[in-house]
Amino acid sequence: MLSHHLPLRRLLVTLHKPWRRRDMLLSLLYSSISPLHSFFSFSPQSSHLFSRQNQILIQRQNLFIGDRKPYHRSTMSINLQSHVFAGNPLLCKTPKPGDHSSPNSALQTLKDCFLLENLNDRGSLLKFKVLPFRKGRPLASSSSLASIDDSVPIWHLGWLSLADCKVFSGESGASLTVDSFVYLGAESDNDFVYWAIDVSSMSGSVSELGDRRFCFVELRTLMVATDWGDSRMMQELAIAGHAKALLEWHGTSRFCGHCGGKTVPMEAGRRKQCSNESCKKRIYPRVDPVVIMLVIDKENDCVLLSRQSRFVPRMWSCLAGFIEPGESLEEAVRRETWEETGVEVGEVVYHSSQPWPVGPNSMPCQLMVGFFAYAKSFDIHVDTEELEDARWHSREDVKKALTFAEYEKAQRTLAAKVEQMCKGVEKGQSLSSDYNVESGELAPMFVPGPFAIAHHLISSWAHQIDGAVPSKQPNSVSNL
Repeated sequence: MLSHHLPLRRLLVTLHKPWRRRDMLLSLLYSSISPLHSFFSFSPQSSHLFSRQNQILIQRQNLFIGDRKPYHRSTMSINLQSHVFAGNPLLCKTPKPGDHSSPNSALQTLKDCFLLENLNDRGSLLKFKVLPFRKGRPLASSSSLASIDDSVPIWHLGWLSLADCKVFSGESGASLTVDSFVYLGAESDNDFVYWAIDVSSMSGSVSELGDRRFCFVELRTLMVATDWGDSRMMQELAIAGHAKALLEWHGTSRFCGHCGGKTVPMEAGRRKQCSNESCKKRIYPRVDPVVIMLVIDKENDCVLLSRQSRFVPRMWSCLAGFIEPGESLEEAVRRETWEETGVEVGEVVYHSSQPWPVGPNSMPCQLMVGFFAYAKSFDIHVDTEELEDARWHSREDVKKALTFAEYEKAQRTLAAKVEQMCKGVEKGQSLSSDYNVESGELAPMFVPGPFAIAHHLISSWAHQIDGAVPSKQPNSVSNL
């Protein structure tokens, strides 16, 4: 069994070190429990078995793609194999042009359903699921299931059938057109094709269908409300992020930037084209790259963290900034650090990247590219137009920040809020008031939760081994 996981020599080296021996044995025990262990892996801060939680996962209704995977909870960093909003199962394998579930083929089938008014898609080779959005908010539903100690609300995306969409548009007095649908992807195993639609102009309500209750929820709220140990919720969040980015791009690209002509959707909404016959410029979805960096002082064993005025009280995070045209990623890291803090950076090491579809509406999807940056100078001169403050923080302080921050509490609070919203009871709380990370005594600082790449950059450094350069270490807290 051991040789199945590691070559013998590597195994002996690993078992020679006590702390690695413990984590290796835990990982082997975990993998013997379930073959689905690859999505989450153990970290030095996590040493629990979760048979009761696995039983709960098995009991949950199978509402979407794939099987749920065993998970663990921790008030420390979550050891994810992909970032939040990454790992979209519908983007893993795009159907080939000849497949009946490819964008153009699926669009033709959708047109046939509209032409024949067969919105129950009976007799069709494909089955359609549609995710409505209103003002950037996806439709969601919520349910509660018994957990180890209390009831844990679980949210799901509010997928509708074509027939349900017709009912909704009919109540709104609006007409449903094929061009309103944007192709998200297909599930080839069961011939499901997934679409998104913007219903912001429709006044109808989708509060209840059968025994399911719905509401439109901000994607940021769903992000914090997501149980990071639940692979299905992570997948749904990634799909919702992709759909929001596409729909908002459609909203901001209604006219050609070259000639001003009106644009029309092509390839089932995966791109657009100018309708002006003398132009016909092709337009593709926009992605805005952003560098985000943890600046490290090796000699004094500390990191540079900053605050912006929009941050909730006591929250500190990494520096970040947009890439300029003609600039490399590494150059952007050095320039942004210098502009915002006056600190000069030398070596730059790549960590990972994360799609971020919850930024400003004018930028439908940012791509956060994470780096470790090693400081060459240490005096801080804050650009107060960009930042409220910037300071060096010791490893001990950062570890305390990771320990005190009750990310699970924030997740449960927002999950409960989503459930109340779906029941029609909305308290009107802001995200700042919901994200209350207090644990008895007031923590002097905390960092963004595991939904943000900043968290994984910071936790990787905080828990690095033997002074090594932070990277994707096998046993680091962040193993992305």
